[in-house]
Amino acid sequence: MKRVTLIVAAILVFISNTAYSQKFKVTLDAGHGGHDYGAVYNGHIEKNIALAVTLKVGRILERSSGIEVIYTRKNDVFIDLIERANIANRADASIFVSIHCNANKNTVADGSETYVMGMSKNASNLEAAKRENEVIALEKDYKQKYEGYDPKSPETMIGITMMGEEYLNNSIALAGKVQEQFLDAGRKSRGVKQAPYMVLHKAYMPRILIEMGFISNPTEGARLDSEAGQNQMAEAIANAIIAYKKEYFGTNDNDSAVKPSQKVAPIKTADSSAKKPVIKTLEIKKPEVKPEVKPEVVGTGVATFKVQLSASGTKLDPIPSNFKGLANISVSSEGSLYKYMYGETSSYDEAKRLLAEAKAKGYTSAFVIAFKNGKKVSVQEALKQ
Repeated sequence: MKRVTLIVAAILVFISNTAYSQKFKVTLDAGHGGHDYGAVYNGHIEKNIALAVTLKVGRILERSSGIEVIYTRKNDVFIDLIERANIANRADASIFVSIHCNANKNTVADGSETYVMGMSKNASNLEAAKRENEVIALEKDYKQKYEGYDPKSPETMIGITMMGEEYLNNSIALAGKVQEQFLDAGRKSRGVKQAPYMVLHKAYMPRILIEMGFISNPTEGARLDSEAGQNQMAEAIANAIIAYKKEYFGTNDNDSAVKPSQKVAPIKTADSSAKKPVIKTLEIKKPEVKPEVKPEVVGTGVATFKVQLSASGTKLDPIPSNFKGLANISVSSEGSLYKYMYGETSSYDEAKRLLAEAKAKGYTSAFVIAFKNGKKVSVQEALKQ
C-alpha cells in the first residue's frame, strides 16, 4: 500500500512539474522598421528607439529559464502588420507586446499610454490608431490583404470579424501592470486605453500596444533616444511582463524583477509630484477581481480550481445554451466586464480535465485559475498545499 501511495505521489509531482516546465512565451514586436520610419521629430526616429528598447526588454526576460522570447524583428527590416501577428500565432505565444513611440502636433503632449484591442469613439484614440495603421499602405497588395479596411478610417475595422473580447480581460491586466511600472519609474501615465490597432487585431492571445512617450516632445524625445531612458523603459516593461506571468502562469526561481540599472531622473510633469498617481483609464477601467466562489464547496484553507472561458462586456445568463452546452457556469463582475468560468473542483487533475473539455468545445484560450479562502491565487501557489 505504501508503495502505491509513493507511486501516486510521484506521478502527481511529475504532472505538476510538467505543467510548469512549459515556457511562458512572449512575442516582442518592435514597431515600424525598414522603409517605415514611424514618427520622426528633432532627429529622433521611432523605428530605432522601438527596436533598441525591444531588444533590451528581450535580454532581461531571457535571463529567466521559464520565459521564451520571440521577436518579430531584431534588426532594421520592414515586417507587414499581419505577419507580425502571425509570428506570435505560429509560436503559440502567451502574450503579444508591441512597442512604439507616440507623437503629436502639440509638442507639449507627454506621457505613456498602453492600448488594448477594441473599438473606440474617442477621437484621440482613433487618431493614434490611424497613425500606426497607415503603415499598411506601404505593404504590397494591401487592398487585397486587408479587404474591407481603410487605414485612413479605423472605424471600418468594426465590419471585420474580431476575436477581441475573448482576450480583453487579460490584455487589460497586462496593460495595467505596464502603466503601474511606468508610474513607479517616475513617468507620467496617460492610462490604459482601447483602440482598433490592426497589429493587435490578428494576434490571438492577450495583446497590448505600448506608446512609451512622445518623441514630438523635445524633452521626452531626448530621454527616449538616450541609453538611460531606454534602459528605464525596458526595465519597466520587463517587470510588468514578469509580474503578469507570476499572477497568471506561476513563477520560476529566477523570475525576479530587475532593479534600475541606472539612476534616471524622472521627467517633471504635472503628474510626477504624487507618490503613487492613479492610472487614468479613459475608456475602460482596470477590473478589480471579485471572484465568485461558492461557500458550500470551498472550505477554509482549501484551494479550488475553475476554468476561465472568456471575459466579455456582454452579460449572459449562465445556462448551457449560451456556453456551447457547458453547464456549471459561474460569473463574476469586474468593472464593466463579466468573467465566465466553468466548473469548480479541489482537484487539479479534474481541473485539467475540465480545461480539455472546454477547449474541445471551442474555448481555445481557456485556462485554469485558482482560489484560496475566497481570493484568487496563482495555480502554482494553490498546488503547494
